[in-house]
Amino acid sequence: MGLFSRKKKREDVEDLAPQHEVGATPADAAEQEEAGETSTGSDDTRADEPAAPRGEHLEDGPYDEREAPDEDFIDLGGLRVPAVDGMELRMEVDQRSGAVTGANLVIGGSSLQVQAFAAPKTRGLWEDVRGSLRDSVVKQGGTAETRPGAFGTELITRLPVKRTDGRTGYRPARFIGVDGPRWFVRAILTGKALGDPEQSRRFETLISRLVVVRGSEAMAPQELIPLHLPGERPGLTPMSSGPLDPLARGPEITEVG
Repeated sequence: MGLFSRKKKREDVEDLAPQHEVGATPADAAEQEEAGETSTGSDDTRADEPAAPRGEHLEDGPYDEREAPDEDFIDLGGLRVPAVDGMELRMEVDQRSGAVTGANLVIGGSSLQVQAFAAPKTRGLWEDVRGSLRDSVVKQGGTAETRPGAFGTELITRLPVKRTDGRTGYRPARFIGVDGPRWFVRAILTGKALGDPEQSRRFETLISRLVVVRGSEAMAPQELIPLHLPGERPGLTPMSSGPLDPLARGPEITEVG
């Protein structure tokens, strides 16, 4: 891996997803943007659909540290990420505190942001986080709908963005949540994989091979499990006692070449 390079902080929600619609080909996306498609931002009020069974391409994870398979991982502290040929790893770092807040796994024009949070012993977080996320997107004039996915109920969002010509375009994202023992993993998929089933399965497999290192420290629910840059091993100090912001990606980017 190459050297790290720090880039500017990027907190805008518009950066959650690229400018093409879920399931659209690149040509379709270009036509939609040129047409300046708009939406009323109505929410999908259906009850969450039942989870679909995992496909054969998936592993059994994400894994708790105690159940992790014996294979090569990139150690990021609270998360261990599988080493995959052709994958670029970009670490998100808070410019003010220097704390690592997330990891982006980039392959072929698509990005998967992954973060792990502490969760209660008795219940998961994904249902509550999904509801908050859906409400936030709709409040901003976007759309959000649930659907069954490889890990259970997912959320597909489309956020309105102003184009350079003044018209309104949309940026889609796919939110995946996985509840584990005293932890919760949130993944946000953006880019070309949203319209490419084969690439989507590749990222699903990446999620299923993640390892969460929760640790034994007392942590408040929704507290970010501390991360560090590859090769660093700082003490595991809680990042924040505030609630999880369902839309926040975290500041961008420290890059691993």
